Amino acid sequence: VGRISTNGTATSYTTSSDYRLKENNVNITDAISRIKLLKPYRFNFITDSEKSVDGFFAHEVQGVVPEAISGTKDAMKTEEYEVTPAVKATYDEEDNELTPAVEAVMETREVPDYQGIDQSKLVPLLTAALQEAIQRIETLTTRIEALENI
Repeated sequence: VGRISTNGTATSYTTSSDYRLKENNVNITDAISRIKLLKPYRFNFITDSEKSVDGFFAHEVQGVVPEAISGTKDAMKTEEYEVTPAVKATYDEEDNELTPAVEAVMETREVPDYQGIDQSKLVPLLTAALQEAIQRIETLTTRIEALENI
């Protein structure tokens, strides 16, 4: 649950985060190992070959941070589409039907049901990995300073 709010100049997407809504909380451990499994890329979307962006492939993130991903890899869905449009009946000035109405001809086809990613769900893991890295740096710095004082 959450909310979307605006203030005239910005839009905020807020996810519920109150501690009173949560249970079974444990610290994230081994975050650096999990981060190393992520494969960020620089790419463009097929629909905009002029603009490159940084990001991930959803199916690759799914095994590391599954809550960040919606959908299923290579999923398809049935879509209805119009083969020929509907045609309205035509009438002369005396309201006599000249041509009858024709209903649209519809068919279905299979189309990709694309996966999505909520990259904000990566922030807790990234924060934990950074904290682990900082701890390692501080430990190594302390050891180096101790060795330099010998």
